[in-house]
Amino acid sequence: MSTGAVGGPGYETSVFINCPFDEPYQPLFRALVFTVEYCRFAARCALEVDDSGETRAAKIIRLIENSRFGIHDISRTEFSVMDGEQLPRFNMPYEFGIFTGFKTGGSVKQRRKAILVLDRQKYRYQKFLSDIAGQDIRSHNNDPETLIREVRGWLQAQAGKRNLYGADYIISQFRRFTVLIPDLLAVMKKTEADLTNYRDLHNLVGDWIAANIEDKLPAHQ
Repeated sequence: MSTGAVGGPGYETSVFINCPFDEPYQPLFRALVFTVEYCRFAARCALEVDDSGETRAAKIIRLIENSRFGIHDISRTEFSVMDGEQLPRFNMPYEFGIFTGFKTGGSVKQRRKAILVLDRQKYRYQKFLSDIAGQDIRSHNNDPETLIREVRGWLQAQAGKRNLYGADYIISQFRRFTVLIPDLLAVMKKTEADLTNYRDLHNLVGDWIAANIEDKLPAHQ
């Protein structure tokens, strides 16, 4: 996994992931984390810290401030039933807004932030979040392998002269990893339920990549 100074990944490595965490999204979330890590960046998200002394909003703001890159999936903004009411989910637009605020109104360091917006259809955002027109918006069609292609292509654009593995190769590695998940969990005396814990998922991905990557690409500089 890509790490910065002691204590965690550095700003230039960190990719803040803003996406749904519900069960139907899990195949996409695993593909997203896997791709970011395989490209030698560091996947960060609000799930990584469990600190009851810190509000969720404060945690999100801190992670965003410490991440140069942001991937924002706005594909789950539709109405959902909560306490008998149909309410929209605003978490993803909220976190996207915070990230954009740092990029446009922060220090020189913060203005170097880069943003990728994902949706399940390329122009669907025009119906509910038209103000983001002009951002880099790509569609994944709810398909993990399409998502890998889009994310890998965007990360290559951010990596400058550092070459990343090709999309087809990363997809083949993700397929290998996915097939092996039951065996990897068994070795650690874990179950699929444990992967709802972000640290368990992140460790599983990172350990597998470290053991199976063909050569040691440097972390993002």
